[in-house]
Amino acid sequence: MEIDIKRYGITNVPVDADSLFTFEKGLAGFEESKRFKLFHEEGSKSVFWLQSVDDVSLTFPVVSPDAIDVEYQIELSDEEGAQIGLESAEDAVIAIIVYREGTDDGKIAANTLSPLILNQKTHKGMQKILKNVEPKLLYRAN
Repeated sequence: MEIDIKRYGITNVPVDADSLFTFEKGLAGFEESKRFKLFHEEGSKSVFWLQSVDDVSLTFPVVSPDAIDVEYQIELSDEEGAQIGLESAEDAVIAIIVYREGTDDGKIAANTLSPLILNQKTHKGMQKILKNVEPKLLYRAN
C-alpha cells in the first residue's frame, strides 16, 4: 500500500499495511479517520507524526509523556482493554498530541487530558479522555 504525506508534500510512500495503527472509534473530532501511520523525521527522536491514511490532510505531532515531563497512571476498563486487544501493560505505549497555540507567540501546548494509548502488538489504538484528573508533572533536577 502507498500513502501520501501532505505535510511534507510526499506522495506514494510505500507502507506495510500491517504497520498501521487502527483506532476503532477514531480520534476526538476526527472519528471518520481510523487508520494511521506513526513515523518520525530522520534525526528527530522526540516528535513523531501520526498520519491518517483515510484523510491525507490530517497529521498529528505526538510525543512521549517523558518528553514533556508528564507521568500517567491510567486505568483502562475491560472494554477499553479489549478494544485495543491489550493483554499486558507492557504492550501499551502512551503518546500525547502536541500543537501550536493560535496566539501570536505560537507556544507549543500538549493535550495531556486525552492521551493516545497504542498497543504495540496488535497495532490498535484509542484516545483515552481523562476526566477530573491532573497529570503529574515531573521536574528534573539540573
